[in-house]
Order: sequence, then structure tokens, then C-alpha cells
Amino acid sequence: MGILSILLLVFFVIVALFLVGMVLIQDEQGDGLAGMFGGGSSSTFGSRAGNVLTRTTQVLGGLFIITALGLAILFKTPDTGDVAAAARQQGAKNTEWWNAQPAPAPAAVLPTATPETPAPAPAVPVKK
Repeated sequence: MGILSILLLVFFVIVALFLVGMVLIQDEQGDGLAGMFGGGSSSTFGSRAGNVLTRTTQVLGGLFIITALGLAILFKTPDTGDVAAAARQQGAKNTEWWNAQPAPAPAAVLPTATPETPAPAPAVPVKK
């Protein structure tokens, strides 16, 4: 399945580039807004040039849609069918750091008297 998906992806890119090229090559030929202002027709390929370019664009558009659907089918999420279920399966480890429980704080360490350091002197009571 890996080779088929790579070949289909390469074919998809080639069809997309040809489709963009065909759209850029085409002339409006007086249709639409440009035709309202007297757009002239200058055909390089003869009187049937619009038909050939239009038909080629239609075929390339159809191939583009078919290969896009084929790629979507090949690269769908396996077994689950949706992204949410795949995320739940992969969510065994907690990657949401903002929801993670904080580590317990270490217990406060009280100073103890050692032979080298004397214990602190007791507080002297103040008389009123």
C-alpha cells in the first residue's frame, strides 16, 4: 500500500500543476465581465482552441478530484475512522501538561543541632 500511495501522490501533484497551467493559459474570449467592454478574440490555436483548452481543463479537474478522493481514502485513520478516537487511543500518556498533577512538594527541613553548630538560644521573655 505504501508504493500505491506514493505513486498516487506524485500523480496528484503532476495533475495539480498541469491544471494550474491550463487555467493560466486560457483566455476569457469575451465571456464574463471582460466581454461587456468589448474584449476581442485572439485565438492562437484556431477557432476550436477554446474547446480544446476547456475540455483539457475539465479532464484535469476530474482527475484532480478523483486522485484527491483516492488519497483521502488511502490516508484515512486506520480502524477508528475519526481523529477523536485515534487521539483517545494515543492519549494513554498524558501530554496535556496544563492538566498534569503537580509533583508533591518536599517536606520542610527543620534545622537540627549538630556537634559543630550549637542549638539556637531560646527566646528571652519580655517583661511589661
